[in-house]
Amino acid sequence: MVGFLLSSSIAQASVVVGGTRLVFDGAKNNAVITVENKDQSSNIVQSWLSVVDAASPAKDAFIITPPLFRLKAGEKGFVRVVRSGKKLPDDRESMFWLNIKGIPATEYLPDKNVVQFAINSKIKLIYRPAALKGNTPESYAEKLQWGKAGDSVTVKNNSPLYMNFSQVSLNGKNISGAWFAAPFSTLKIPVQSTLSATGKKEITWSVINDYGMSGKKYTAIIQ
Repeated sequence: MVGFLLSSSIAQASVVVGGTRLVFDGAKNNAVITVENKDQSSNIVQSWLSVVDAASPAKDAFIITPPLFRLKAGEKGFVRVVRSGKKLPDDRESMFWLNIKGIPATEYLPDKNVVQFAINSKIKLIYRPAALKGNTPESYAEKLQWGKAGDSVTVKNNSPLYMNFSQVSLNGKNISGAWFAAPFSTLKIPVQSTLSATGKKEITWSVINDYGMSGKKYTAIIQ
């Protein structure tokens, strides 16, 4: 009897995306983000869009180019997002998920079992219409209106921009979660502690700016 011993190895992609968000200026027809292959071998980079919620506009308002390409070891490349021509709201921002996946481009070796791990980076693509040029999340952060409804904290966003929160805390206790308030909408944030008890209810918050950094902290007392 002749036995065959198959050795195994693990291939894991390490493609780094050059930012946590991509703000698309509506006055232009495309936006670009960098990707870099930190591995010592080639990776296949695959990119696509997905919606953030049911109210999001159709993702076919954009085209990703190239949707699939190869990056050699240590090489940098670009993912370009291009308008398809489909109309988007011009009085408010639209937000999508930009998915960028790195897949190890391993060669087939008949005497090895190779386990591949593809890493998917999901960043926010924020389309800001030309009519809103000069508007930033920081310019509206202080104007957010906070309240309560049952066992939830509410925040009313009367601005045309998405408010992506880097921090929300109630009486000094952080409310975990990746929260964002869509333009001209009210967000409900569930909390573990009851809001019906008497006493001060102090909300502290900060929003993420266009560069992915946390902005100034604000505080309000909710009724």
